[in-house]
Amino acid sequence: MTARRVLVVTNDFPPRVGGIESFVASLCAGLPSDQLVVYTASMLRDSEHDATLDYPVIRDRARCLLPTPRVGRAVQDVARRYGCDRVVFGAAAPLGLLAPALRVAGVRRLIGLTHGHEVWWAHVPVSRALLRRVGDGVDVLTYVTEYCHRRIAPALSRSAAAAMVRLSPGVRVEDFAGRAGRDRVRRAAGIPSDRRVVLAASRLVARKGHDSLLRVWPQVIREAHDAVLLIVGSGPQESRLHWLATQPGNDGTVRFLPRVAWRQMPGVYAAADVFALPCRTRRGGLEVEALGIVFLEAAASGLPVVVGASGGAPETVVEGVTGYVVDPRRPTELADRLLSLLRSPERAAAMGAAGQLRVATEWSSAGAVQTLRRLLD
Repeated sequence: MTARRVLVVTNDFPPRVGGIESFVASLCAGLPSDQLVVYTASMLRDSEHDATLDYPVIRDRARCLLPTPRVGRAVQDVARRYGCDRVVFGAAAPLGLLAPALRVAGVRRLIGLTHGHEVWWAHVPVSRALLRRVGDGVDVLTYVTEYCHRRIAPALSRSAAAAMVRLSPGVRVEDFAGRAGRDRVRRAAGIPSDRRVVLAASRLVARKGHDSLLRVWPQVIREAHDAVLLIVGSGPQESRLHWLATQPGNDGTVRFLPRVAWRQMPGVYAAADVFALPCRTRRGGLEVEALGIVFLEAAASGLPVVVGASGGAPETVVEGVTGYVVDPRRPTELADRLLSLLRSPERAAAMGAAGQLRVATEWSSAGAVQTLRRLLD
């Protein structure tokens, strides 16, 4: 890379927690800090977070960064002030609409990262037209899974679709492979050391399928008496899930940890024996699970993964080798897969080891950063 700087323009950035946030942060961590500037939204406790970084982070006054004329002028000013000739949009839709303004500011290379929400953008008439504009405004749009590629590309011009490149979130296995923090997390959740734990960690939104887990859980613990379901995360479904956990048959075997910092997540995975998130497609196919970085983190931790058949999520699992893909509409199938792993610790351990190896070779964060640097150059 040249001495000129890269400007990352993103609404999704820590300390806010989420898949896109961790993806963008990991890409930033892989770029030379003296060649990087981030422009992002304001968030609670953002100054504490930014003080830990060795590259400048400029916070817009807005809590949600949108491609308004004011934001366009602010981003142009940052690009000129810091001498940035390359830009990465943390989420191409909608911030990629700022591409023409940044060209005026002297930016020569623009990369737009796409995730899951561009799938529905590609299938709604008005947003489809805007997504096409984004694709024509940047040099490259990336995609996280082959599923997303198939759904997004038809909305783009022929040249923009042909220029798409796969850039998937990566994970550093060494960040998750240890067992440190296991006992601390179990104590915090009130789980004895000898109990087997099924973990579901993500934002508590309807698409993730926590309610499906809770509905089959009585069936699971009738046979796996020492099992505990640990749900980690917060979100709009929190009250409903707590209510479901109190229904007859769960017998007090469901635990919740509402807020866990990302740096503590390796200990959360270490506290578990199986990872399960039966995500599902909603809103007539417009709301899907694009990938699910938690599936990769769980695999990197050596856990077998049970994933719902939604969008690109099944691409994180090799069926029957690193885990299972289940139809979230079939509760018996979900219960059977969980029981097969809880009944056979040896099978679960073998799947976890295979998943860990696959993440190291096919889903590494170093590979993702290498792809981005190639695109920027």
